[in-house]
Amino acid sequence: MRIITGRAEWRDALDEQRRTGATVGFVPTMGALHEGHASLVSTAATSCDVTAVSIFVNPLQFGEAADLAAYPRVLADDASLLEETGCDLVFAPPVDEVYPGYPTLPSTIVTTKGAALGFEGAGRPGHFDGVATVLTKLFSLTGPCRAYFGEKDFQQVAVVRQVVEDLWLPVEVIACPTVRAFDGLALSSRNRRLSDTGRTAATVLSRALERAADRIAAGASVAEAETTMREAIAAEPMATLEYAVVVDPDDLSPVSQLAPGIPVRLLLVAEIEGVRLLDNMGAVPDAGLR
Repeated sequence: MRIITGRAEWRDALDEQRRTGATVGFVPTMGALHEGHASLVSTAATSCDVTAVSIFVNPLQFGEAADLAAYPRVLADDASLLEETGCDLVFAPPVDEVYPGYPTLPSTIVTTKGAALGFEGAGRPGHFDGVATVLTKLFSLTGPCRAYFGEKDFQQVAVVRQVVEDLWLPVEVIACPTVRAFDGLALSSRNRRLSDTGRTAATVLSRALERAADRIAAGASVAEAETTMREAIAAEPMATLEYAVVVDPDDLSPVSQLAPGIPVRLLLVAEIEGVRLLDNMGAVPDAGLR
């Protein structure tokens, strides 16, 4: 496995692979990798000839300087995990390689609307603009590829698809199922900030989603499904609900009425021990779960 820190070297390395006819699977990350990331890399490795992973803590998507400073940076640990999952190339640039002149912000920012509005976009102004800007840069450097993202950050996947389509980027976005621990907790870099007690309490998110999805499959309404999620979170003293909604899985628009066999997505965010935890799950009215 080769670790690259310069953007020109990264571009050249992947262009050289494509000249031989190789396909490129790309997994953009901010590091602090876990088994969820490993699953994405393994999927890319089985589907593509060359697997490339970026590790870059993107300052443009953090609203608070303290959150940016606190984000774990464990490149050695990340590299060890990636070597075990079939990764070939790692792009781990310093911040001024991606944003020359930082902390002065770049003159060009990718502004997102559509799927970026509401939910995480409303609660974290500028967040998805930061995501879209860094991914546009990374996709430009990486070149034609398949890019793999986890469905745990469901709104982010919708935004990435939108950016790729709107800007005609030569990227195929592949969404992969959320990886969960044995007790249902969605794997996330944020989980490491929870105490053992907080981690146990956090399993309430997946239980709330499962109950609501079961109710939808049995014929419940949108309002009943959302009430089910709210009540489940309220029963956990350590959890504070931020939102629990049923949306269209394509554009994240609100769903007012369910139709048999038409999939919907349940989005849920709650705070435990000061940590915002995101989770989501698909459901199909009157047709089982998806």
